[in-house]
Amino acid sequence: MGSTGLQLLGLVLAVLGWVGGALVCAAPLWRVSAFVGGELVIAQVLWEGLWMTCLSQTTGQIQCKTYDSTLALPTSAQAARGLTVLSLLLCLLALTLGVAGAKCTHCMGDGNRVSKARLAKLAGLLFLVAGLAYLIPICWTANSIIKDFYDPNVAAPFKRELGPALYLGWGASVLLLVGGALLYLGSSTPEGGVPPGFRGTGKGNTQPVAAGEVKQQEKAFV
Repeated sequence: MGSTGLQLLGLVLAVLGWVGGALVCAAPLWRVSAFVGGELVIAQVLWEGLWMTCLSQTTGQIQCKTYDSTLALPTSAQAARGLTVLSLLLCLLALTLGVAGAKCTHCMGDGNRVSKARLAKLAGLLFLVAGLAYLIPICWTANSIIKDFYDPNVAAPFKRELGPALYLGWGASVLLLVGGALLYLGSSTPEGGVPPGFRGTGKGNTQPVAAGEVKQQEKAFV
């Protein structure tokens, strides 16, 4: 039997990962300007995200600007946008199915336990896929930043460091993966998927119990 506690814990962790992923997607903190050899002006810090860039000054003034054209962005940035948005949409679908299939809810009635378990399992799988889809652009961006940082052919003003959004993105991906796994494990089909009113006559065989047979058995015991 699946555990309701595992389902609830999985849903909570997955929702936290979804919220964290949405914040990471919107935050312009994926890349931060690096200070290499003191060649950059310390009074200004450049932040880069998926949708905009921000320039922060020591005076506290911050100026942000969205990218002028999506098609002008590098292919990696476009792919990162697509994967993060796809992951967030999958999380929304998985959350809807997970709530409908949870044992503690009555969205489908109490008689559809098998269907509810299947919905909850599907929600867990979707959370797992969403976590993997979100992890790909995070690791891809981090690898690109590290390669450019240690590349001697890249000028110092163009070198970047890992932004705080990437660390939060790794955490959100882990929450989605763990939450999806717990939701899947806690949603096993009740009684091996055999509906009430059926009995087994052998391994893998089920037969419906006739109403007349039940009455004859009851009379036999009287």
